[in-house]
Amino acid sequence: MMLFVVIYDIPDDKRRKRVFHLLEGYGQRVQFSAFECVLSDRKFDELCCRLLKVVKIDEDSVRFYPIPKHTLGQVVIWGEPPITQMSGSVVV
Repeated sequence: MMLFVVIYDIPDDKRRKRVFHLLEGYGQRVQFSAFECVLSDRKFDELCCRLLKVVKIDEDSVRFYPIPKHTLGQVVIWGEPPITQMSGSVVV
């Protein structure tokens, strides 16, 4: 399992809403266009395949930032975003 921060910038309202709803099934929303998703390799591949059916690569931007377990304790949170749980540990 790996924690990913998934961010997106999609100018089309309809596609942005579809991406939002798709990501809701894989993780937790922490900012307007940012999700934290704890995913196995299989789930990551599944998410990518599903997103590719929705986004337009020439117009939209989706980024996946893996957060290694050894760096989770270094994450600094200001404000009140929800905290994602990973393997019994509290992480961003």
